[in-house]
Amino acid sequence: MARGGTSGWRLLAAGLLTLAAMVGSPPVDAAPVGAPAAADCAPAEQPKRQLRGTWIGSVSNINWPSRTGLTAAAQQAELRDLLDRAAALRLNAVFLQIRPAADTFWPSAYEPWSQYLTGSQGGDPGYDPLAFAVTEAHARNLELHGWFNPYRVSTQGDLTRLSAGHPARANPGWVERYDGKLYYNPGVPAARQHTVNTIMDAVTRYDLDGVHFDDYFYPYPVTGQTFDDAAEYAAYGAGRSLADWRRSNVDALVQAVGTRIRQAKPHVRFGISPFGIWRNVGTDPLGSATTGLQSYDAIYADTRRWVKQGWVDYVAPQIYWRIGFAAAAYDVLVPWWSNVVAGTDVQLYVGQATYRISEWGDAEEMPDHLVLNRSHRVSGDIHYSIRQLLANPLGFADRLRTDFYRYPALVPVNNRLGGTAPGPVRSLAARRVGGGVELTWTAPNGGTAPAYYAVYRADGAGCGVDAARNLLALRRAGSGTQRFTDAAPPPVGQPGYLVTAVSRLHHESAPAAVTLAG
Repeated sequence: MARGGTSGWRLLAAGLLTLAAMVGSPPVDAAPVGAPAAADCAPAEQPKRQLRGTWIGSVSNINWPSRTGLTAAAQQAELRDLLDRAAALRLNAVFLQIRPAADTFWPSAYEPWSQYLTGSQGGDPGYDPLAFAVTEAHARNLELHGWFNPYRVSTQGDLTRLSAGHPARANPGWVERYDGKLYYNPGVPAARQHTVNTIMDAVTRYDLDGVHFDDYFYPYPVTGQTFDDAAEYAAYGAGRSLADWRRSNVDALVQAVGTRIRQAKPHVRFGISPFGIWRNVGTDPLGSATTGLQSYDAIYADTRRWVKQGWVDYVAPQIYWRIGFAAAAYDVLVPWWSNVVAGTDVQLYVGQATYRISEWGDAEEMPDHLVLNRSHRVSGDIHYSIRQLLANPLGFADRLRTDFYRYPALVPVNNRLGGTAPGPVRSLAARRVGGGVELTWTAPNGGTAPAYYAVYRADGAGCGVDAARNLLALRRAGSGTQRFTDAAPPPVGQPGYLVTAVSRLHHESAPAAVTLAG
């Protein structure tokens, strides 16, 4: 797909139907997690809890850094600008590609520095981009999910062009050449373990909110080419068909990553954004009413099994097609994926093809996706990619700002991760400051530590913290006295405010309340 590189979407643009099925889009959770509030307090069109994310691609300098060779200060300024603009759109999560091609955006003993930082693989950028990204995202109360490509080694096919000491050069038996590119062979146990170890290096050393894979498993098929894993199949196939063995290799990686994350940092969410079609109903009665490429068969990704086995915390299928598209309709695939997660604790997001809005030429297409999601088990959207989103195609970013994302939103609670809410905030007070109202409070005394605070202005209708329309702001927790200024309080009367403490896993405390005196 386009997110990991450029060739997939060029093929799609060329109109190849089977590859046109190689995309996805995101669903949204129309209702807050937990007991539903009264209908007038929590209308479906304004959920208080909804993941609102965007992908920030680094491979081939798709998004960030915008080009190689920028100074550390210039790279940092670019990322700050992207995060500022994401926060201004009231997003609450970014999915940053930090291992684009068996190289890293952090100093790792497992793999070299990414070439997309300095232009030279192994070149030190002069700072720690992942540490910087985590700090800056959290300062804006954005979740930072590390996006890893598990198997791609290089977008070119020459091992000798990799940096000296690269593990692929040291272990050429791990690597296969296919379609002019280099891949770790999923059928080599040592290569799989290396991928897991590299991912866990980032998880254990950095304050990530999640680990994220996209749809690159075995490479997408290219006519006339063979992925040469015959020797590994002979050694490890154990009587299974080649297809079943390949799927078992991908299964083993997914299960191992999920297990290791839960052992090391149970609060870190693990999710995958697969190609939008698992299988077609014409092939499998459990499949969707589609006729496109089947990821189960073509790239050996049994996403449905990962959900049913609970190996992932969320799934974000790339449903990158229009409503009514004959081969793979958005309005067919969203309910299909909604049914897949039904009865599980796995959340459903939808990967939205925001970059295709201008190509579609219909300003209502993407808004119609978001409206349709309200009727299904959709907990949020992830937009591909941040630069196309911020370019405001056909006014879509404006539509988010004034309509769909008009108010801030808390990330939905993931019940499978457990956790408890913090205690209520203490010493909440309000006073007039110029034309605004300043609120001050202190952290809860003991219990689960707050990661951030939610500030509400009471609406007089008795809805309080149940109504998204009352949510003024989300503020990252800091030390000492916490402060927030309501710059535009009602011009008359004595407004009331409520403040809650929210945990790392997004459990919300009981509210503390205050009414402005006099």
